Amino acid sequence: MSDYSKLEQCLDYQFKDADLIIEALTHKSFKKPYNNERLEYLGDAVLNLIVGEFLYKKFPQSNEGDLSKIRASLVNETGFTRLANEIKLGDYIYLSIAEERNKGRSKASILSDAFEAIMGAIYLESGLEILKVIILDLLNRSYTEINLSVLFSDYKTALQEITQAEFASIPEYRIEASYGPDHKKEFEVSIWIDNKHYGQAIGKSKKLAQQAVAKIALDILTKDK
Repeated sequence: MSDYSKLEQCLDYQFKDADLIIEALTHKSFKKPYNNERLEYLGDAVLNLIVGEFLYKKFPQSNEGDLSKIRASLVNETGFTRLANEIKLGDYIYLSIAEERNKGRSKASILSDAFEAIMGAIYLESGLEILKVIILDLLNRSYTEINLSVLFSDYKTALQEITQAEFASIPEYRIEASYGPDHKKEFEVSIWIDNKHYGQAIGKSKKLAQQAVAKIALDILTKDK
């Protein structure tokens, strides 16, 4: 079994119950009587609460819609994978030999699920306040700044990381049309990955349209993983 003491150091947290952290690190492919799916479910719910409260306090002038968008940019597979990589979580997950060969340690779906499970385990063992400190520290370490524009800019980056890993290629953005006068022009952009069309979006600039359509593709590629 893996030595997870370095993981505890990265989290600045020591588990009292060794069985709990082992369960949190066990992927279903490992074929044990237990796996991390139940803890993942719990962690997802708690992370939504902690991040929601954090954003509520950090952006007192932001409305519900903007807060929801920022939270959605953080609390998703890409966001959790980013935090998982911050603590090198992939080094400690228990996987089957087949999943190991299939580069499971770097798969976004496996990393994000394990991250949620670890957070669920800490919550079970030590409660919300202890977990909150750990999560906020990880967010501060992983993001130089948290605001709507910075997080939107991550959609293209996050998508490119996934397509390079899964397709060994980067997305292609095509301008399909433009509308309106020069001072108020909008652009329609489509996205193609590995010669497959994943969607189209309209934005008030080419950059915003690319971000919007990258989000569409990202949602498609990470759905049901």
